[in-house]
Amino acid sequence: MSATLRHLFAAALGLGVVLDSASAEEWKFNNGLPEGRNESQELDMFAADVGELSNGSLTINVFHGGSLNLQNNDVVRWLPQGAVEMGLVWANYLGRDAPALNAVLVQGSVGSSEELIKVLPEIQNIYAEELAEWGIVPTGFMALPLLQASIFCREEPVRTLEDLRTKKLRVWSNDQVETFTKLGVSAQIVGQNDLYVALQTGVVDCAVYPALFAHTISLQEVTDYASYLYPIAGVPYVLGADQEAWDGLTDEERAAVTTAAARVWERTNEYSKAEENEQAARSALAEQGVEYLEDFSEDDRNAFLEAASATWKEMADEAGGKALEYRQRILGILGR
Repeated sequence: MSATLRHLFAAALGLGVVLDSASAEEWKFNNGLPEGRNESQELDMFAADVGELSNGSLTINVFHGGSLNLQNNDVVRWLPQGAVEMGLVWANYLGRDAPALNAVLVQGSVGSSEELIKVLPEIQNIYAEELAEWGIVPTGFMALPLLQASIFCREEPVRTLEDLRTKKLRVWSNDQVETFTKLGVSAQIVGQNDLYVALQTGVVDCAVYPALFAHTISLQEVTDYASYLYPIAGVPYVLGADQEAWDGLTDEERAAVTTAAARVWERTNEYSKAEENEQAARSALAEQGVEYLEDFSEDDRNAFLEAASATWKEMADEAGGKALEYRQRILGILGR
């Protein structure tokens, strides 16, 4: 091959590489959860699957732990504005901007994995309807196991509502604030990434948190005691995409995303080992210095569930619009 032909061949090859690179899409995915959480690992697998299924034409880079400084409770603001192409959407954070979505299900409104499994399809339908109005595409969902909410406290043991009324309690959603307020407990929302310091410095004395995930934010380093209070109805996370960015993908790329998201749902929508995992998490925390106390009494647990039920109705009434319809759809499926 002549020198001229070699140069032309090399130039053509280089141009092909440039064109391939230019045609590839690269997306950012904001994940507010710590990198050590199981959900974060699921999102990493999701991104890897998208790359493989799209034959490299779409790359998704997942940013964990709020590293992009995008707040979870602002997701319906920054995601449709194109701050990133995708983000993890959780209804429990959306009480301010999307109260109807936040009122679909609240902490304490579902008491068993059987009930949760029964209502999940309708929850997904509602989320898709509501998020479409915000310009967010639910490309898929990630399930949470039915978790057990414990009260983690520093310095002093707490296992009764009476004791808890003397403490400052951290929660993560508006419905929890309302429910605990009904029980005479002072509760305030503290972001997950700020919780460690809030406990360490005494901004709060106690925190609602599932034992299963406590180690991911090192709660064992800043709390000494824990006691179980209520079951957490784990409403699913939404793998949300900006509508404009979604429309800009090819059919093949959109299929890659939805297929990868379906795999996430298949892996996470599993509840058979919930109790086994809970006990293993408690044992691990005990080895690290957290004393697990007896559960809150049955009377206290029932009081919480009754207060949560009242909060759910109030939230739906206050949200108005479709919130009342959403609640009735869920109650109808539960046979209540």
